[in-house]
Amino acid sequence: MASVMMAPLDLLEKYYPADSPVFAVLVSHSRAVAEMALRIASRLGAEVDVAFVEQAALLHDIGIGATHAPKIGCFGALPYMCHGIEGRKLLDKEGLPRHALVCERHIGVGLSAAEIRAQGLPLPERDMLPLSLEEQIVTYADLFFSKTPGQEQEAKTVARVRESLRRHGANKVAIFDAWLERFGL
Repeated sequence: MASVMMAPLDLLEKYYPADSPVFAVLVSHSRAVAEMALRIASRLGAEVDVAFVEQAALLHDIGIGATHAPKIGCFGALPYMCHGIEGRKLLDKEGLPRHALVCERHIGVGLSAAEIRAQGLPLPERDMLPLSLEEQIVTYADLFFSKTPGQEQEAKTVARVRESLRRHGANKVAIFDAWLERFGL
Protein backbone atom coordinates (compact mmCIF):
# COMPACT_ATOMS: atom_id res chain seq x y z
CA MET A 1 0.00 0.00 0.00
CA ALA A 2 1.17 3.54 -0.64
CA SER A 3 2.95 5.05 2.35
CA VAL A 4 0.97 8.29 2.04
CA MET A 5 -2.36 8.15 0.31
CA MET A 6 -3.53 11.14 -1.70
CA ALA A 7 -6.90 12.42 -0.48
CA PRO A 8 -9.64 10.50 -2.37
CA LEU A 9 -11.12 13.59 -4.03
CA ASP A 10 -7.65 14.75 -5.09
CA LEU A 11 -7.06 11.31 -6.57
CA LEU A 12 -10.34 11.53 -8.50
CA GLU A 13 -9.27 14.96 -9.75
CA LYS A 14 -6.01 13.46 -10.97
CA TYR A 15 -8.04 11.39 -13.46
CA TYR A 16 -11.04 13.68 -14.10
CA PRO A 17 -11.04 17.45 -14.66
CA ALA A 18 -12.77 19.05 -11.66
CA ASP A 19 -14.95 21.16 -13.95
CA SER A 20 -16.17 18.22 -16.06
CA PRO A 21 -19.72 16.84 -15.89
CA VAL A 22 -18.40 13.33 -15.18
CA PHE A 23 -16.43 14.59 -12.17
CA ALA A 24 -19.56 16.23 -10.74
CA VAL A 25 -21.61 13.05 -11.17
CA LEU A 26 -18.82 10.82 -9.86
CA VAL A 27 -18.22 12.90 -6.74
CA SER A 28 -21.92 13.36 -5.98
CA HIS A 29 -22.61 9.63 -6.36
CA SER A 30 -19.51 8.61 -4.41
CA ARG A 31 -20.31 10.97 -1.54
CA ALA A 32 -23.82 9.51 -1.24
CA VAL A 33 -22.37 5.99 -1.19
CA ALA A 34 -19.75 7.05 1.36
CA GLU A 35 -22.33 8.64 3.67
CA MET A 36 -24.42 5.48 3.76
CA ALA A 37 -21.35 3.23 4.08
CA LEU A 38 -20.06 5.35 6.98
CA ARG A 39 -23.39 5.10 8.82
CA ILE A 40 -23.25 1.32 8.50
CA ALA A 41 -19.57 1.11 9.48
CA SER A 42 -20.16 3.31 12.52
CA ARG A 43 -23.01 1.09 13.70
CA LEU A 44 -20.86 -2.03 13.35
CA GLY A 45 -18.10 -0.50 15.42
CA ALA A 46 -14.62 -1.83 16.02
CA GLU A 47 -14.85 -4.71 13.56
CA VAL A 48 -14.78 -2.25 10.61
CA ASP A 49 -11.94 -0.08 9.29
CA VAL A 50 -14.09 3.06 9.05
CA ALA A 51 -11.42 5.26 7.44
CA PHE A 52 -10.87 2.65 4.73
CA VAL A 53 -14.63 2.36 4.11
CA GLU A 54 -14.85 6.10 3.50
CA GLN A 55 -11.84 6.14 1.17
CA ALA A 56 -12.98 3.07 -0.76
CA ALA A 57 -16.53 4.40 -1.12
CA LEU A 58 -15.20 7.65 -2.55
CA LEU A 59 -12.94 5.78 -5.01
CA HIS A 60 -15.04 2.74 -5.96
CA ASP A 61 -16.08 4.15 -9.37
CA ILE A 62 -12.78 5.77 -10.37
CA GLY A 63 -12.65 3.56 -13.49
CA ILE A 64 -15.81 4.90 -15.17
CA GLY A 65 -13.88 7.20 -17.50
CA ALA A 66 -12.59 4.26 -19.55
CA THR A 67 -16.16 3.18 -20.34
CA HIS A 68 -18.79 4.30 -22.81
CA ALA A 69 -21.60 5.85 -20.78
CA PRO A 70 -22.42 9.15 -22.52
CA LYS A 71 -25.35 9.95 -20.20
CA ILE A 72 -22.86 10.49 -17.39
CA GLY A 73 -20.14 12.05 -19.52
CA CYS A 74 -18.00 8.96 -20.13
CA PHE A 75 -16.80 8.45 -23.70
CA GLY A 76 -14.31 5.59 -23.35
CA ALA A 77 -14.32 2.47 -25.48
CA LEU A 78 -15.18 -0.20 -22.91
CA PRO A 79 -18.61 -1.46 -21.80
CA TYR A 80 -19.74 0.15 -18.56
CA MET A 81 -19.48 -3.14 -16.68
CA CYS A 82 -15.69 -2.87 -17.08
CA HIS A 83 -15.43 0.18 -14.81
CA GLY A 84 -14.61 -2.03 -11.84
CA ILE A 85 -11.59 -3.69 -13.43
CA GLU A 86 -10.45 -0.36 -14.87
CA GLY A 87 -10.70 1.17 -11.41
CA ARG A 88 -8.64 -1.68 -10.04
CA LYS A 89 -5.92 -0.98 -12.60
CA LEU A 90 -5.81 2.71 -11.66
CA LEU A 91 -5.69 2.09 -7.92
CA ASP A 92 -3.14 -0.71 -8.24
CA LYS A 93 -0.99 1.78 -10.17
CA GLU A 94 -1.48 4.27 -7.32
CA GLY A 95 -0.22 1.69 -4.81
CA LEU A 96 -3.65 1.08 -3.28
CA PRO A 97 -4.29 -2.66 -3.77
CA ARG A 98 -6.91 -2.95 -1.03
CA HIS A 99 -8.92 -0.05 -2.48
CA ALA A 100 -8.41 -1.55 -5.95
CA LEU A 101 -10.16 -4.76 -4.90
CA VAL A 102 -13.23 -2.77 -3.85
CA CYS A 103 -13.38 -1.32 -7.37
CA GLU A 104 -13.20 -4.75 -8.97
CA ARG A 105 -15.61 -6.48 -6.60
CA HIS A 106 -18.43 -3.93 -6.26
CA ILE A 107 -20.38 -4.71 -9.46
CA GLY A 108 -23.92 -5.68 -8.42
CA VAL A 109 -23.41 -7.91 -5.40
CA GLY A 110 -20.30 -9.38 -7.02
CA LEU A 111 -19.61 -11.78 -9.87
CA SER A 112 -18.15 -15.27 -9.81
CA ALA A 113 -15.80 -16.61 -12.46
CA ALA A 114 -18.52 -19.11 -13.38
CA GLU A 115 -21.05 -16.29 -13.95
CA ILE A 116 -18.56 -14.33 -16.04
CA ARG A 117 -17.89 -17.41 -18.18
CA ALA A 118 -21.54 -18.52 -18.48
CA GLN A 119 -22.76 -15.05 -19.44
CA GLY A 120 -19.83 -14.27 -21.72
CA LEU A 121 -19.16 -11.04 -19.86
CA PRO A 122 -16.30 -8.82 -21.10
CA LEU A 123 -14.35 -9.33 -17.89
CA PRO A 124 -11.39 -11.43 -16.80
CA GLU A 125 -12.62 -14.87 -15.80
CA ARG A 126 -12.00 -14.74 -12.05
CA ASP A 127 -14.11 -14.33 -8.93
CA MET A 128 -14.96 -10.70 -8.29
CA LEU A 129 -16.93 -11.15 -5.10
CA PRO A 130 -16.79 -8.71 -2.17
CA LEU A 131 -15.07 -10.74 0.54
CA SER A 132 -14.11 -8.40 3.36
CA LEU A 133 -16.69 -6.69 5.52
CA GLU A 134 -15.52 -3.33 4.19
CA GLU A 135 -15.93 -4.48 0.57
CA GLN A 136 -19.42 -5.72 1.34
CA ILE A 137 -20.44 -2.46 3.02
CA VAL A 138 -19.32 -0.32 0.06
CA THR A 139 -20.93 -2.70 -2.45
CA TYR A 140 -24.19 -2.71 -0.50
CA ALA A 141 -24.31 1.08 -0.16
CA ASP A 142 -23.57 1.49 -3.88
CA LEU A 143 -26.69 -0.50 -4.77
CA PHE A 144 -28.85 2.33 -3.43
CA PHE A 145 -27.45 5.15 -5.59
CA SER A 146 -27.34 5.71 -9.34
CA LYS A 147 -25.10 7.97 -11.34
CA THR A 148 -27.98 9.50 -13.29
CA PRO A 149 -27.19 13.22 -13.37
CA GLY A 150 -29.29 15.04 -10.81
CA GLN A 151 -30.32 11.83 -9.04
CA GLU A 152 -27.01 10.73 -7.48
CA GLN A 153 -28.12 11.67 -3.96
CA GLU A 154 -31.57 10.04 -4.14
CA ALA A 155 -31.53 6.66 -2.40
CA LYS A 156 -33.42 3.88 -4.14
CA THR A 157 -35.99 1.97 -2.12
CA VAL A 158 -35.27 -1.57 -0.96
CA ALA A 159 -37.98 -2.78 -3.36
CA ARG A 160 -36.29 -1.04 -6.28
CA VAL A 161 -32.87 -2.50 -5.43
CA ARG A 162 -34.38 -5.97 -5.15
CA GLU A 163 -36.15 -5.54 -8.49
CA SER A 164 -32.95 -4.51 -10.25
CA LEU A 165 -31.11 -7.53 -8.79
CA ARG A 166 -33.94 -9.97 -9.52
CA ARG A 167 -33.18 -9.95 -13.26
CA HIS A 168 -29.75 -11.38 -12.40
CA GLY A 169 -31.18 -14.24 -10.34
CA ALA A 170 -32.74 -15.06 -7.00
CA ASN A 171 -29.29 -15.72 -5.55
CA LYS A 172 -28.36 -12.04 -6.06
CA VAL A 173 -31.49 -10.94 -4.19
CA ALA A 174 -30.66 -13.40 -1.40
CA ILE A 175 -27.19 -11.86 -0.99
CA PHE A 176 -28.75 -8.39 -0.86
CA ASP A 177 -31.35 -9.52 1.69
CA ALA A 178 -28.64 -10.99 3.92
CA TRP A 179 -26.75 -7.68 3.75
CA LEU A 180 -29.95 -5.75 4.43
CA GLU A 181 -30.51 -7.79 7.57
CA ARG A 182 -26.92 -7.26 8.75
CA PHE A 183 -26.36 -3.65 7.66
CA GLY A 184 -29.82 -2.06 7.74
CA LEU A 185 -30.43 1.26 6.03
